[in-house]
Amino acid sequence: MYIHKSVLLNEAIEGLNIKPDGIYVDATTGGGGHSSHILSKLTTGHLYCFDQDEYAYTRSKEVLDPISKENYTFIKSNFVNIKSELNKLGVEKIDGILYDLGVSSFQFDIPERGFSYNYDAPLDMRMNQSQELTAEIIVNSWSFNDLMRIFTRYGEDPFSKQIARAIEREREKRRIHTTFELVDVIKSALPAKVLSKKGHPAKQIFQALRIAVNDELRVFEVSINDALEMLNSKGRAVVITFHSLEDRICKTVFKERSTVDIPKGVPIVNIEAPYELITKKPIVANEEELLENNRAHSAKMRIIEKK
Repeated sequence: MYIHKSVLLNEAIEGLNIKPDGIYVDATTGGGGHSSHILSKLTTGHLYCFDQDEYAYTRSKEVLDPISKENYTFIKSNFVNIKSELNKLGVEKIDGILYDLGVSSFQFDIPERGFSYNYDAPLDMRMNQSQELTAEIIVNSWSFNDLMRIFTRYGEDPFSKQIARAIEREREKRRIHTTFELVDVIKSALPAKVLSKKGHPAKQIFQALRIAVNDELRVFEVSINDALEMLNSKGRAVVITFHSLEDRICKTVFKERSTVDIPKGVPIVNIEAPYELITKKPIVANEEELLENNRAHSAKMRIIEKK
C-alpha cells in the first residue's frame, strides 16, 4: 500500500477560500487527499472530483465516502474535459478549482505503472490506462527528431541528442521494453562526469516521456483557461506545479487574465482586469513539509481570483 502525502495541503485549502455552500472542483483527485479536506468543509455545497485513472476512483472513494456520499461526484475523465463534463451535469459556474499537477503518489509507487526509474517495469506511463499510446511505443517507434524534440522541450535535458541517438541504435538491435532497459540506454549515452553527479541520470528523460504520453502541457493550458471562464465572482483557482514547464504556463495564463493591456496614448482610465492575483510570487513548502515529504521540494502554488 502506498502512502499518500498531499503537497501544500493546508495552503491549498486555505487558498481556495471555501464556502460551505459552494461548488468546487478537484481537477486531479488522485488519492483524495485534497478532496477529503474540501469535502469536509462543505454543508450544502458540492465537490466534483476529476481523474482519468481507475485506481484513483477506487482509492478516493474509500477516503471520501465516509465524509459524505451525497456531497461529491466522481467524474472519470481527463481534466481537459472539465467544461463539457460539468455542463452535462448542469453546472455552468463554480466557486473554486484545484489542480495538483504531475504524477499521483500511487502512480509513482506502483511499479507496473512504469512511471518510475526506481522499479523495473514495463514502459507504460499512461495516466489513462485505456489509451493506446505508451512510453514503450514512443521509445521504439518515434523518429530520432521527435525523440530529441520531446527530450529537449519537455525534459530540458542537455544530452537530448546523444540519448535519442543511443535509443535509435539500441532499438535497431532489439525492442526496449522496460524502465531499466531504458535507464541503461540513457546511461550509455552520458559522460562519466554526469553519471557521477547527484540525482538520477534518467529523471529528465522519464519526465519528458510522461508528458508526451499524456499530452500534459496542452491539456493543462486548455483546462485552466476553461476553468477560469467558469469561476463565479470571488471564485478561485489554485494550481500546484512540480516543474518549470507547468509553472510557466500557469504564470503566463494568470498574468494575461490579471492585467489589462491598454495601447499607449489611448485615453482610457479605470479599466480593471477581471481577475486578481492572490499570490504575487508562488507559495512553496515550508521546512517541516520539506523534511516530511520529498516530493514537496519542487512544488510551487499559484492562486488567482475572479473579481
